[in-house]
Amino acid sequence: MQLTFLGTGDSMGTPRVYCDCGVCGEARTGGLNRRLRSSLLLEERGERPLLLDCGPDWRGQMEAAHLRGLSQALITHAHFDHIGGLTEWADACRWREERGELYAPKEVIREIAARFPWIGGQLAMTPNDEGMNYGEWRITPWRVNHGKNGYAYAYRFESREDGRAWAYCSDSIHLDAKQKAPLGGLSLLVLGTSFVVENYPVETRSVYDMREGLELVREVKAERAVFTHLSHDVDVRADYALPVNVTLALTGMTASV
Repeated sequence: MQLTFLGTGDSMGTPRVYCDCGVCGEARTGGLNRRLRSSLLLEERGERPLLLDCGPDWRGQMEAAHLRGLSQALITHAHFDHIGGLTEWADACRWREERGELYAPKEVIREIAARFPWIGGQLAMTPNDEGMNYGEWRITPWRVNHGKNGYAYAYRFESREDGRAWAYCSDSIHLDAKQKAPLGGLSLLVLGTSFVVENYPVETRSVYDMREGLELVREVKAERAVFTHLSHDVDVRADYALPVNVTLALTGMTASV
């Protein structure tokens, strides 16, 4: 499977409109720190591409990837930075006279339907609480702590052919032992780490920082890790002395699993 990082930013993206920091300034010049909201494009031989999260930058991400259509998507949770593009996708499906397929846990679908009551006319929304298949991969969602923002879901992808596994966990913090269990035996962990070190009161936080993310990678013994969901606190040009198996996500970057 090939993963393409269409977006690598946190809920506000980079640059932040109000901010004149060095990272936002570099991003405004079209630099490496320019980040849209987090989203992955999954491509598997013999299968239709599968979008992972559909935030408000969906249109720009589709144009950058030279995609004129999309038939299916997987959603982690119903926060706006992860579902804000669903209305545009649904409208594109209407113009193309096709019906998109959206997969998410049942409670996430309920939230989406409540927020966009009409969207079911163009997007078939299918619960995937019990897991689903995508080519050789078995995809299993599980609920994770999202700190002050409540909850989100992460996804484990496990090959039904050779047992290889990787996981996408973009919005989480302070996972307990049960929530960490699906992170075992991974060849790749894509993990959200919004700040380098986030020194805000714990009750106000919602996503791991890079320091905590490194601890988690070591604890679960992931072979490789990519940190995404990056805020303007993270400068991808900087040397953070990361281990050789850990990298920062860049817009348009690809990875194979």
